[in-house]
Amino acid sequence: MKSYTITVNGTAYEVTVEETGSVSAPTAAPVAAPKAAPAAAPKAAAPAAGAGAVKVSASVPGKVLKVVASVGQAVKAGDNIIILESMKMEIPVVAPQDGTVASIDTSEGASVENGDTLATMN
Repeated sequence: MKSYTITVNGTAYEVTVEETGSVSAPTAAPVAAPKAAPAAAPKAAAPAAGAGAVKVSASVPGKVLKVVASVGQAVKAGDNIIILESMKMEIPVVAPQDGTVASIDTSEGASVENGDTLATMN
């Protein structure tokens, strides 16, 4: 018997293959591997109290590398709010207009999809 770890779409499976001498399809029992930390799910519901009217969204799927701005911070259009990592590139998520950061709706290390709300502004 040989054991392998196979990753499919980001989910790791422990697979044990029995060697029988004849050629046949290996049997696999998927076992979910433990993950380091669950990613914080972006808020898809209505903004919480104190959240701003202007949504700052992810332009690409990726991982939150760094949260640059903080709640209450005044920003100008084009200022970095969050840095995403996608395809080994750092992609800044910038303020679409002048204003104040009302909420940060993600955390460093979280996985995000295209269009997810990462922050809001007033």
